[in-house]
Amino acid sequence: MNTEISDWGLIEYEKAWKRQEEWFDALVEAKQGGQAYVNHIIMCQHPAVYTLGRSGKEGNMLLGEEQLRRIGATLYHIDRGGDITFHGPGQLVCYPILNLEDYSLGLRDYIHVLEEAVIRVCASYAIQAGRLEKATGVWLDAHSPRARKICAIGVRSSHFVTMHGLALNVNTDLRYFSYINPCGFVDKGVTSLQKELGREIDMEEVKTGLCRELLDLLSASRRKGE
Repeated sequence: MNTEISDWGLIEYEKAWKRQEEWFDALVEAKQGGQAYVNHIIMCQHPAVYTLGRSGKEGNMLLGEEQLRRIGATLYHIDRGGDITFHGPGQLVCYPILNLEDYSLGLRDYIHVLEEAVIRVCASYAIQAGRLEKATGVWLDAHSPRARKICAIGVRSSHFVTMHGLALNVNTDLRYFSYINPCGFVDKGVTSLQKELGREIDMEEVKTGLCRELLDLLSASRRKGE
């Protein structure tokens, strides 16, 4: 069983979404047909874009079409879980397209793996991150009035195959989050590695760290299930 890492660089959201769907459909088809397939972990960045998940509320997008044009952003309604979030340059987006059965994972445990990988990456920068009950993603000071999200997670799963994934704010322009209620929250903030550390962070370094942590956690899960 192979897990391939792909780096799509800076790519338009719509193009990445279509390519994801092609790889997702191919994996599902191969799995159902008993054919060979490859699991994928994709890393990329997007130009400014907002995405609204299946359960999202339109009212959490605070701008109209003309205002979106003015700030150079677009809005997509997509088929992942979760509410509204922002993607833009300086944010590391990770799309794992995986057969969860290869790793002995259910969907909830898989989301826990994504969160844990990001928590470990944050720890490598001496940032203590964690979880917030009933709020998927990775948070800082989660149980305090200063709670702020550093990573959003939204996943689609069918036949135990995943797509979409996580978005970690590395050097993200956080002003774009002021135009939405991020992930539906009106009382919690958003942050980035850059904001927390007061300096620009090497994106390649973060990418390498996230890949390493994800692969380690997936391998450990697979061994545990054997």
